[in-house]
Amino acid sequence: MEPWVLFSVLAAAAQTMRFAVQKVLVSAALSPAAATWARFLWSWPLAVALAIAYGRATGADFPELTPAFLIYAILGGAFQILATICTVSLFSMRAFAVGITFKKTEVMLTALVGFVILGDVISGPGAAAIAFGFVGVLLLSDPPEGGSIFNKAAGIGILSGILFALSAVTYRGATLSLSSGDPVLTGGVTLAVVVLWQTLVLGIWLWLKEPGQIIATLAAWRQTSIVSVFSLVGSWSWFAAFSLMNAAYVFAVGQIELIFSILVGALWFREELKPRELLGISVLATSILAIAFLV
Repeated sequence: MEPWVLFSVLAAAAQTMRFAVQKVLVSAALSPAAATWARFLWSWPLAVALAIAYGRATGADFPELTPAFLIYAILGGAFQILATICTVSLFSMRAFAVGITFKKTEVMLTALVGFVILGDVISGPGAAAIAFGFVGVLLLSDPPEGGSIFNKAAGIGILSGILFALSAVTYRGATLSLSSGDPVLTGGVTLAVVVLWQTLVLGIWLWLKEPGQIIATLAAWRQTSIVSVFSLVGSWSWFAAFSLMNAAYVFAVGQIELIFSILVGALWFREELKPRELLGISVLATSILAIAFLV
């Protein structure tokens, strides 16, 4: 099995657990922004230390942080912050598995964003699979109580997908800007730079806008530290995969997270999916499989 596939599966598993813990935090005491900050707070020192330790253990030279790398990394970090806030906000509106599926519009959108920013080509069959995936999104966008498909949950879910797609492509651009031939080192250096910047910028925002949430996040250090550890494993694995394969393929394999999220929703949160939601997930999953083979 190709290394980028293994990195993608590991990233998906860690990300599912991170979102599950964040769902608990939001339902308890933290705002969406604070729950997002929790994923960076404890992970950045670990990321820096582990990247340095790995570099010294392997004897690899650390890559030069070029202006292109810094631009891509900063943009990717900003997109990821906004995308995560959207996703965590969505958890209070819909079931866990459905929220993750809304977020998974990133899979279809990444191919389009990758073409615009990095020149990745989309085939005709791949475009058809993308369009089919949006049928699943429309099925999922109908709220449980009925009503128009144009609802707040649908809008936030699709926006999170757009932002995650932008984040993935710019992160791939950042990894390609590094000279290292070691995907683990490339992923570690990228992660260390990104999470340090994200911790600072979102921490300043919380200090100015939601000062009480900083104290609440620190007080919930047992839960937030778990979020950070899962975030560290997931993000490092994503970055390593991005350095080896284009973001559309990485996210296509990463859709195993959809299965993980359904299992977590059923076993942890005791959630039951309605037939329409199951149909929507099935349609979207079919699109995901098609993208994995056709994009």
